[in-house]
Amino acid sequence: MPQLRHTMMRLIDLRQQEGVNLTLIAVCPNSAAVLEAAVKVAARCRTPMLFAATLNQVDRDGGYTGWTPAQFVAEMERYAVRYGCTSPLYPCLDHGGMWLKDRHTQEKLPLAQATAEVKLSLAACLAAGYALLHIDPTVDRTLPPGHAPTVPVVVERTVDLIAHAERERERLGLPKVAYEVGTEEVHGGLVDMDNFTLFLNLLKEQLDACGLAGAWPTFVVAQVGTDLHTTYFDPVAAQRLTEIVRPTGALLKGHYTDWVENPADYPLTGMGGANVGPEFTAVEFDALEELDARDARLCANRRMQPAGLMRVLEQAVVDSNRWQKWLQPDEVGTEFVDLAPARRRWLAQTGARYVWTAPAVQAARRLLYAHLAIVAADPHAYVVEAVARSIEHYVDAFNLYDAMTLVE
Repeated sequence: MPQLRHTMMRLIDLRQQEGVNLTLIAVCPNSAAVLEAAVKVAARCRTPMLFAATLNQVDRDGGYTGWTPAQFVAEMERYAVRYGCTSPLYPCLDHGGMWLKDRHTQEKLPLAQATAEVKLSLAACLAAGYALLHIDPTVDRTLPPGHAPTVPVVVERTVDLIAHAERERERLGLPKVAYEVGTEEVHGGLVDMDNFTLFLNLLKEQLDACGLAGAWPTFVVAQVGTDLHTTYFDPVAAQRLTEIVRPTGALLKGHYTDWVENPADYPLTGMGGANVGPEFTAVEFDALEELDARDARLCANRRMQPAGLMRVLEQAVVDSNRWQKWLQPDEVGTEFVDLAPARRRWLAQTGARYVWTAPAVQAARRLLYAHLAIVAADPHAYVVEAVARSIEHYVDAFNLYDAMTLVE
């Protein structure tokens, strides 16, 4: 597998020398079905695939997927063998920074302890064979609500984490990895063009001063108009940001690409990569909801008790309390049962990724599949293929179909 840095250099060459624009997709592996679907797509579409795993999803404690970094990479490789995938698959860390793991915020870890935890996770990711580390110290829970660390502080902490990762990489005798910096969130102060430029200039100065020029980031993340509730990619802003980043040798990357209205504009504006995650959870949820309805009809005819997966799944989301993370200001303090039905469904759909591995949910899913196997060849394959089609939508929009012919 070519190093991700080499693949990105090839993308830059294609743009500059041949006028060919590709945007890599980074799938957030928030479930086994999503991971399997992404590898399946990489194999049949002959495209490189990035997997952007947050510390909430995959970490030393297993995260909500149940995978440590090493288990996650092993699972990815197992699917690669199953589908005969010869395209590069790049496991990546997404949002590696203090307090970006929900548990660390809930436990109110002090800065020193939060930093130590992140550094241990960086080492685990490197040992597992990750190809890219997103260094994102743009949150500071020690500050008053609504306050963000200044750009110089963000740069200082970014360099500290990169320096630690480089020491660990050399200690482990590993090849170079790619780095991603910046954030799509406003709390980093990086969406303002002046702050964005200041961040890059200070980062270069400090990396050079620390002898880390070779660790210059492959990707710089910035706000390009999208978030959890907005779906329009701003090509004008992206073009301006791309022009700022291009001379540094890095590529611009967007997060929150879910359900974006104009994905074909990503390669046109020079975007190097884009993260997609919650959309694929929603597709998995929708496919299972459809199968759950079929199960109810099947069981009614056969006088059987249906699996009731969606009921079990909603209860698991409620019990996890993760749904409260997504409440609107006017909903705070409202009981789940008192919310509007459409809102409850959205929260269950969005929060499903946190509880796919809950024992009750897994048991109900197994029972659902067992029931439907009476009349359907492979219910699990149906769900995986639904997610795969959603991923392929971005593969086509980002000019990635048969991209290996160009990348090779």
